[in-house]
Amino acid sequence: MTDHRPWRGVLVATALPLNDDLSVNYDRYAEHCAWLVGNGCDGVVPNGSLGEYQVLTPEERARVVETAVAAIGGRRVMPGVAAYGSAESRRWAEQAGEAGCEAVMLLPPNAYRADERSVVAHYAEVAKAGLPVVAYNNPIDTKVDLVPELLARLHGEGHIRGVKEFSGDVRRAYRIAELAPELDLLIGADDVLLELAVAGAKGWVAGYPNALPRASAELYHAAVAGDLDTARGLYRQLHPLLRWDSRVEFVQAIKLSMDLVGRHGGPCRPPRVPLLPQQEAAVRAATEKAVAAGLA
Repeated sequence: MTDHRPWRGVLVATALPLNDDLSVNYDRYAEHCAWLVGNGCDGVVPNGSLGEYQVLTPEERARVVETAVAAIGGRRVMPGVAAYGSAESRRWAEQAGEAGCEAVMLLPPNAYRADERSVVAHYAEVAKAGLPVVAYNNPIDTKVDLVPELLARLHGEGHIRGVKEFSGDVRRAYRIAELAPELDLLIGADDVLLELAVAGAKGWVAGYPNALPRASAELYHAAVAGDLDTARGLYRQLHPLLRWDSRVEFVQAIKLSMDLVGRHGGPCRPPRVPLLPQQEAAVRAATEKAVAAGLA
């Protein structure tokens, strides 16, 4: 049996195109997934934070996954399966498998500040769905920190195969590699891409490729190949945008950049509200500068 790891490479945490009435535009979403793959990305992660999964109905959430699979094939789709309850997360993992996906991404319990026993039980339950699980460590938003020692335990017990690391602490990459050398580290925040790529990351669950896929993919591949001259130049040019991925307004910022480069970002569902004028001006200026530099 081949060791297929569909989470390797550039997987875009897809923004979800909404119509003016805030309904989901599935046709645009299908086209967006195909466009990303056609412009150098390896796959997509629907129903992540950037995809506004928290404000989708169950019917919408399932259809988003099915739409992505129909557009680019299940091997390229790794849905987020986060939910308040472990049973619900497991059901979403089962739905992903039924749709043809070959891996899922899972936050720790996020309804409360879970202790280690609860975290392990949560991942064990979702792993029963039978798909490889990539953990998503986002202690900023979830208040649960998957520290390297806990990740090594989850991996050692067979519950996870990789981790999207969003703590921002690039030092953890080396500790994770020491404790669990077979656990794949994925870049989780756009604005530490170069640092984590140099540290041995095997993939990038990415935000800004929604707007700038070709330049972003070029940056990632240069970084993991050790072509630091190319990578540093692109990183400096893109960093004014990449850093928005680590701000609370990341969905609005990325959707605005999509609009500016001729894609359909569109509005967000409440409780997200539009960017403040100064925020919009900053994103607009950085996007226009990237476009002028030929990065779109």
